[in-house]
Order: sequence, then structure tokens, then C-alpha cells
Amino acid sequence: MSPARQPKGSPGGRRIAHRASIDPALQTARNAVGPSLVAKRKRDFDPHAFLATIGQGRKSVLFQRKQGIFAQGDTADAVFYIQTGKVKLTVVSKTGKEATIAILADGDFFGEGSLAGQPLRMGSATTMTDCAILRIDKQAMMDALHREHELSDLFVAYLLSRNIRYEEDLVDQLFNSSEKRLARILLLLAHFGKEGTPETVVPKISQETLAEMIGTTRSRVSFFMNRFRKLGFIHYNGGLQVHSSLLNVVLHD
Repeated sequence: MSPARQPKGSPGGRRIAHRASIDPALQTARNAVGPSLVAKRKRDFDPHAFLATIGQGRKSVLFQRKQGIFAQGDTADAVFYIQTGKVKLTVVSKTGKEATIAILADGDFFGEGSLAGQPLRMGSATTMTDCAILRIDKQAMMDALHREHELSDLFVAYLLSRNIRYEEDLVDQLFNSSEKRLARILLLLAHFGKEGTPETVVPKISQETLAEMIGTTRSRVSFFMNRFRKLGFIHYNGGLQVHSSLLNVVLHD
């Protein structure tokens, strides 16, 4: 009888069936071990610990106040994470006009354009206070994002919140008066949210920077700040304090 016509009960058939079968106890053990190892690995990774320590492709750098971190036109080869301090992001036009596009603080990322293939920096980053900043090489950050889902989730959530903020800034710039734009920026800088409680804007921010952020002149900022102070919306007491009543300026038509 040819091998092709062997009955199902032949030795060859039994050997094939034996190879295809898996011991139920062994399968159960595999199922138990696999997820537990994945779960353990997930528990072992802490994105905040990753962003707080130096390691391969990561180094913590100390910057003094008003020190440049990178300049517009520099090679985009790293992502930065603010451990402590405040950083100002600016951009300069071909005619030399400067605009402040963001003021960042503890826990914020910047320089993420490098991950999207941006070869050169589109703006500059300068410290507003003494800062401790983690510099993460582009490849090290990309590897970590692909490997560690918790870090990826944290980073994506941050980018989405930043994108929403930029959209709100654009709408504010297009449709609101410079007075409303200034009031909104002061509330954001003061982390507005505690009903009736004044919060100090830290660090001290110049009227020139405020003018750059809202797209107006320093003289207009000075005029509105004096007006806000006379109306009791803000006051100076070792620092600029912003009251929740300033929200009336933003909401008033």
C-alpha cells in the first residue's frame, strides 16, 4: 500500500496527531506565565522614574536663568523634559519680530518636533528661572515610546493637551481684543481654578514678554495692567497676584 493510502490509524498518522496535540496542563502553565510576566514588566516600568533619572541617551542638565537651551535653526536631535523651572519658547520672523509661543513648567516636554522628522529647530528655548532639564536623545526617546506603553500614553496625552492649547491661542488671537488676550494669559499663568483665591504668577514676567505672547505693544500691556490693578483684578505684593474676578474681562462681550 502506498504511503498516500495509509489508514488514519497508521503509525504515521499517530505521530502527526501526537505532534499536533499539546498537554492541557502545559498550555495552562504557559497561559499563566505569559500574562504574569507581561504584567510584572508593566508594573516595573515607571514613566516618571524614567523621566527623573539619567541613563542611556538621557542626561540631566542644569541651566541658569535666561540661558539658551537651543536656538532657532539648530539641529533638532533631542527631546527635553523640564524637571524643575520654567522655560520660554519663542520664534523670530525674517523681519526680526519675536513672538512668545509658550511658557512651560515642571513636567512639560519640548523639542518634540524632532520626533516627527523636523531637521532644524523652528524656534528657540530659553530658561526663565534656574532649571533642571532632562535631555533625551531622539533615538532613545523613539525607542522608549515604542517599547514602553505607559510612557507613550503619557507623551501622547501631553501632546494632545498642548495641541488643544495652541488651538485655543489661535482662536483667542483671531477673535479677541488685546485686553481679553492679556486677561486670559494672566489667568493661565496663574493656573486659575481656585474660586476667589489669588495665585501668584511665578516667575516674574516682564511686560515685554506679555506683549510678545498676545501680539501687541508693551505700552498697551502697561495700560491694561494699570487698569486691571485699579479695578482690583490684580495686585502686586512681592509678585503679581491674579484674582478670579479677572475672568469677567474674558467673559464680557
